Amino acid sequence: MNALWLRLLRSSYRREPIASFIVTVGAIDAVIGGIGSSWSLFGFGLSTVAVAVAIRLWQTQRIPVKDAETAPEYYLPPASSRPRMSQLSSRRYPPD
Repeated sequence: MNALWLRLLRSSYRREPIASFIVTVGAIDAVIGGIGSSWSLFGFGLSTVAVAVAIRLWQTQRIPVKDAETAPEYYLPPASSRPRMSQLSSRRYPPD
């Protein structure tokens, strides 16, 4: 279970570093406030985590998902359609 949590945390930090940082800071504030009996810091930490998670969920619902059926656009022709330099230099030109 520990490896699963580690993999989940790594993937979330790679995808959303700013949101993950805000959640981490809020969670640390909540832990420090809970241990030190500072209920205002505890509440601030919990509210920070809740707001960060809510904004992240709101952003994921707003982004339109691209259709998987659309073909990718290529701006350059495939490499097989261009002659290679070795093919160009091996051509024999008639003598003048």
